[in-house]
Amino acid sequence: MTKARSYGQFPGAASPTILAPLKNSVFRSLWLATQVSSLGWLMQTVAISWLMTTISTSDLMVALVQASSTLPAFLLSIFAGAIADNFSRRTVMLAGRCVMATAFAILTVLLAMGVVNPWILLGLSFLAGCGVAFNDPAWQASVGDIVDRRDIPAAVVLISVGFNTIRSIGPALGGIVVASFGPFTALALATLGNLVPLVAIWRNRWPVRSSPLPREYLATAIYDGIRFTAMSLDIKAAIARGALLGVAGIAVLALLPLVARDQLGEGPVGYGVLMAGFGSGAFIAGICNTYLRRVLSQEILIATACLACAASSAFLAQTDSLAIAAFVLALGGAGWVTAWSGLGVSVQLASPRWVVGRSLSIYYAFTYGGIAIGSSFWGAVADRYSLAMALQGSAAALLLVVAAGAFLPIRRSHELDPNPLEGFSAPVLALNLKPRSGPIVVKMEYRIPEDNLEAFLTAMHERRRAQTRAGARHWNLQRDLQEVSRWTETFRTPTWTDYLRLNHRLTATDKELDDYVKQLHTGEHPPQLTLSIERPSTTIGKSDEFRPIVSHP
Repeated sequence: MTKARSYGQFPGAASPTILAPLKNSVFRSLWLATQVSSLGWLMQTVAISWLMTTISTSDLMVALVQASSTLPAFLLSIFAGAIADNFSRRTVMLAGRCVMATAFAILTVLLAMGVVNPWILLGLSFLAGCGVAFNDPAWQASVGDIVDRRDIPAAVVLISVGFNTIRSIGPALGGIVVASFGPFTALALATLGNLVPLVAIWRNRWPVRSSPLPREYLATAIYDGIRFTAMSLDIKAAIARGALLGVAGIAVLALLPLVARDQLGEGPVGYGVLMAGFGSGAFIAGICNTYLRRVLSQEILIATACLACAASSAFLAQTDSLAIAAFVLALGGAGWVTAWSGLGVSVQLASPRWVVGRSLSIYYAFTYGGIAIGSSFWGAVADRYSLAMALQGSAAALLLVVAAGAFLPIRRSHELDPNPLEGFSAPVLALNLKPRSGPIVVKMEYRIPEDNLEAFLTAMHERRRAQTRAGARHWNLQRDLQEVSRWTETFRTPTWTDYLRLNHRLTATDKELDDYVKQLHTGEHPPQLTLSIERPSTTIGKSDEFRPIVSHP
């Protein structure tokens, strides 16, 4: 009897330092340019948030500033991810950055003209968020194209740490600029800052693995991305926890202008100091992230980070001291960057290159959707009840995110390489198929002795998941009622191109599983593969697919 075994367990390389990705000149250029843009983004966040507090008396409208900039990611990210996987990610990044720069420029001009109200602020924040929705999946998906796979965790953490480190400078600088020169100057600087990554993206190019197959239709690409995500336990767990974290944990950032104004009696400079405290904690946690990932499991690390965020929210609700509030926010910033970078790394490493843009976009859709919902909800709680109640409620909700780890654990997945295995050759056909010909029916026949049956069924359960992730539809396993050792695996693909695309997506781990299943097979010949094109009996006429390929002497 052949015993079952595990698949794809490759020894992981030693964890690189957090600065290792910066040795790559393209990543370094884009990363540094992104920091300049992030500085401008945070300055405009301070300007818009503070401007909203001066022109609106509604706590809900203040909280909606955060929601308006994150809601587009929920609405557009899946579409943007499909575009990032099917078109040049560099071009998508350029387009997203142009939208962001346009939104900032329009708001700056309107503010200079004195034409501003709460709905204009929210509308242009939404437009800037649309640019982010297209840029972020393409930028994050490009990380795996630019740096080596072993450097991806460090690169993802660097991106998160970079942004959150700028929190220790940007808000304070934004507060000073707003207090000294007014919101117009802060918005003008933000507009100029967003031009820097545009130039960096324009000047840098990076190699991307090309596909020999035609580009997918967007509807099919979106369907394939959703299907892959639905079949990946690691990605589903990260998405669910990210959405919950967004709803529960965003209260601190969304309500921080109100904490500064109403609870602490501070102005824009005090608000900048609070944001600086948050960013300082994020910076320290980012520097320690590589070490923490080595000594703690991914789940424990994320649970601890959520507890830190909960403690920050609870203590912030009780203090009236700016210094204590900044210290408490440093704890929250450390937890915030640790949790989000851990979830982002999990999605990156569980996604092959062909679908990483879509899986990241689905992740962003749910997490940013959670942030938008949380911002609105906690703003409504503060408006109707009290600011302290909203912060304390957020702390309690974060404890539920920790508890969710019992059902949706985040696992370390860097030992597995999900990238496609090269070397597939299309089978020789006797019919003249076109790329869009189909549906294609695939059958694989096995002879399995009774002693190998348990191992075979276990392996086929994994094979179903692998084939379905790659594009197989209507997968099923059949047993012959008269010759019980004969088993038939069957699935369909919509077209011949989809069948080829499926095989180009299979990974080394999938190939290892395929070899293992073949070892369980007995008989004089290897498992028999049959490819057919499905046609209804009502088809009239003769198409090219039914004409055999004639070879001339």
